[in-house]
Amino acid sequence: MKKKAVALMLTAAVAASVLAGCGSSSAATDTATTAAATSESSEAAPAGDVSITIFNSKMEIQDQMETMAAKYTEEKGVNVEVYYSSDTVAQHLATKYASNDPYTISMVDAKDIYSLAADHATDLSDQDWVKDTTQAISIDGKVYGFPVCVEARGIIYNADAIKKITGEDFDPTSVATLDDFKALIEKLKAGGMESPTGVMKEDWSLGAHYLSEVYEEQDDPDAFIQGLHDGTVDLNSDPRFTSLMDTFDVLKDNNYAKASAISAEREVTEQKLAEGEIAFMFGGNWDWSVINAYDYTENMGMMPVPQNTDDDYNTKLVGGGSKYFFIDSSDSTSDAQRQAAEDFLNWLVYDEEGQSFIVNDCSLVPAFSNITLEVSDPLGKSVKAYADSDKLVPNYNYAPDDHYSIAGASFQKYLADQIDRAGFASEVQDYWKGATLTEH
Repeated sequence: MKKKAVALMLTAAVAASVLAGCGSSSAATDTATTAAATSESSEAAPAGDVSITIFNSKMEIQDQMETMAAKYTEEKGVNVEVYYSSDTVAQHLATKYASNDPYTISMVDAKDIYSLAADHATDLSDQDWVKDTTQAISIDGKVYGFPVCVEARGIIYNADAIKKITGEDFDPTSVATLDDFKALIEKLKAGGMESPTGVMKEDWSLGAHYLSEVYEEQDDPDAFIQGLHDGTVDLNSDPRFTSLMDTFDVLKDNNYAKASAISAEREVTEQKLAEGEIAFMFGGNWDWSVINAYDYTENMGMMPVPQNTDDDYNTKLVGGGSKYFFIDSSDSTSDAQRQAAEDFLNWLVYDEEGQSFIVNDCSLVPAFSNITLEVSDPLGKSVKAYADSDKLVPNYNYAPDDHYSIAGASFQKYLADQIDRAGFASEVQDYWKGATLTEH
């Protein structure tokens, strides 16, 4: 295992695990510093018979995790310590395994489950919660990944900003096609909203989120990726790429920061959306952690990316389980610690306090059908509604670690008008031809 961990550490040096729950803040992607923050309050808690450690890779809930750990320690008699690192997940965990000091429970992205489970994760197939979720990750018939929450991507809208100009309640289903979206954009501009859209320039937003929809909305994403790798797919003539890029061009052309799109700060874009200066921005429900810091208007939500398409992809968000817990299987973790870890996961799913921690304290969309608490934030409510209606296109969880940074850099060049669409497609194709595909 140590040899495998060292290899992982070396290959992960350029990796960044910010796919589905990315973008909590710019600090979350700052790999220059690694700050492991321990729950100070748990140190003063009564000592129990068992101690477990939890690695949290979702920065925006670190405070909530620490508070929960202290309370859980006091009430359950199990010492719980929570750690956070701004380093990449794969690199950070590789370091821990190389030093034979793994966490009892680790929160990772889906792709990390596929790369780490065989060597480091406990089989959780016999756990009760497996029957209450469709988002658990299984490999070779064994369940390894516990879904922490559901997240999804689409167009975030400010319904109040739209109504202020149109005088009508905004119905997101009325703009399923790109033609409908264009017409609404022109109506907003005629009514005084100079630039109705905002575009986040971050490589993870462009590469890992928007571009990935081109793969995810294919009939067979694996076959499509294989075709890109083999050079048998011409991306620029692919109908899905064309459809999504046509929509992106509308977002780009009506961007408030069009003149300096590559310099636009995420926080400024989200503030403009929150306060109704712009009406639309591509993003995910994790963006609420930024939006709610501003004087946001009451009625916001998420809708699918509008497309002129004959299928139903323009009626669905893209998403699913986001962030996964796995329990360490190594000799460094005792059976008693593994049992305590399993008890903790069951507490999250079946105990009222555990459910409230996910939904109310962390403002996350639960991945379990038995949790019926109402999601508090408007973006989360939208995601839950689409999930409950079985209108989520599954995430493609197998892109190589460097996909979003390399393809995202090419996308940034397109956003800045440094290359045209054909040039962008060519650079993405070149990336896939040289990429090592992830086995799954």
